[in-house]
Amino acid sequence: MILDTSFLIDLLRGSDNKAKEKAEKLDHEFRVKGTTTITVMELWRGAMKSLHTEEEKKKVNELLKALLIYPLREKDAKKAGEIEAKLIKNGEMVDLEDIMISGICLARNETILTKNTKHFNRIEGLNVESY
Repeated sequence: MILDTSFLIDLLRGSDNKAKEKAEKLDHEFRVKGTTTITVMELWRGAMKSLHTEEEKKKVNELLKALLIYPLREKDAKKAGEIEAKLIKNGEMVDLEDIMISGICLARNETILTKNTKHFNRIEGLNVESY
């Protein structure tokens, strides 16, 4: 399962009980949990914009240590390009970061865990799970 930025932010903030419950459930199910290099960039950007940069960077690093990190490979990037082209043809748009994350998920046949179902549900064939 690939954990989206929205889920990881909710865990870092500690303010969403549903995210905490979902994380505990995943731990008990012994599911492989990962995220993408795209999400790493988004989390790091948030930490760098924070008033407490060093503290936030430390929290992000600790969280990432517990996850597999999936890079954007050539195959994933091509899948993302297909996704974006199809969305454009359909007159829809999704953030480029979400398109790249979706490319990684689809190319690896992984489910995305996110709160942002509005964007990810637009992507054909993508398994989306929420909390």
